[in-house]
Amino acid sequence: MASHESPELVELFTTYTASPVSIGRHLAEATAERTDNDPLIVATGADLALYPGGGQDPQVEGFRLSTRGFKELAGISHLGPALASLVQIRALRGDDSWQADGRRLLAQVEVARAANSVELWRDTIAVEAYRGREQAIADMIDHTCRRTEDYLRTALADQSYLNVHTLREDYLAGTGGSQPAVPMNHMMIATFFLAGMDIAFRVLRWFGGNDIDWNRAMVIIAGRQGRPTAGVTWNTSSVAAMILGASGHKLPLERLYMAPHVRVFATPVNGDLSEVKALEPTFRTIWNGIHATQELGPAMFDGYPRYVPGGTEAPDLATGLTEVSDMPKIHSAEDMLAMVTRLRVVLEDPRQLLSGCVTDFAVAQLVARDNDPTRITVPGLDGVDYAGGR
Repeated sequence: MASHESPELVELFTTYTASPVSIGRHLAEATAERTDNDPLIVATGADLALYPGGGQDPQVEGFRLSTRGFKELAGISHLGPALASLVQIRALRGDDSWQADGRRLLAQVEVARAANSVELWRDTIAVEAYRGREQAIADMIDHTCRRTEDYLRTALADQSYLNVHTLREDYLAGTGGSQPAVPMNHMMIATFFLAGMDIAFRVLRWFGGNDIDWNRAMVIIAGRQGRPTAGVTWNTSSVAAMILGASGHKLPLERLYMAPHVRVFATPVNGDLSEVKALEPTFRTIWNGIHATQELGPAMFDGYPRYVPGGTEAPDLATGLTEVSDMPKIHSAEDMLAMVTRLRVVLEDPRQLLSGCVTDFAVAQLVARDNDPTRITVPGLDGVDYAGGR
């Protein structure tokens, strides 16, 4: 039977909503009239835009894929999951079909190790936030590539070696060989932290150069952040962590909206901000429309319990937890239990951003030390002797 709609009742529906001339739209517009001069911050998956308000031109800061060193470090970070994937392919198929990928990975690791040097990191990639750590980074990459080559050569010579036990003990933990080695878990934490530290350093400096009234700021984290299911809540968005940190946690959570379905602007090319400017009315309408609906709550239901944001408190492994629903609290740069647990969580929890497992910790360290990367500890790198293999 064909569905039927009553024109009269549908018209009643659109009188309130789903129409450019609806009551709901007019409420959003009335709300927006109060906020025309308020700062609006829009974060996409790659850029931050600040709309100062009052008709002033926006400013844009890129923070992710276009940044120096990000992809190079990500390639090293991914060696652990790459080997784990080969282990899983062999277990699932029960044959040697994994070997073609194994040989290809081995060849590329050899090429990457040959290209790696302190000069590459200091003079060519030249990330400001990494100054003074270039030798340590080059040593870490060299050690990681050598360990990966050794593991792959052993597995290609005897594929029974390719299993979860040798992956965990010999490679990730570094305890299964004849001599203890630097855990590759440390490397993964260090590379994720370095990427997050660089992004946070630049974002905090950018926000610090703008006089933002955080109590009036309007924030939208828009579009896709990482994998399709990730970064859509306060607790799972590293971008939210950076913005909250930049505000000194003065930004009220109820003024920060996650909007994964909103159309976003492309990264500006050659300073062309025309698309960014054109979308400002849309972004302001979206923010104000949501806020207007929130304000109906006390107007309609005063006297009933009100909604309060749950906050961003992380579970604490120090209490003996063996299962977590969010990334656990990190107590210090030596708290590898929490940080390696986070590596597991970002793989198993589809809400998490894979590259964001320690970004909030990097932000907190930078905020506490006046955004000076030389004064913070990079877990898994500082104090670790990769050159000596321990």
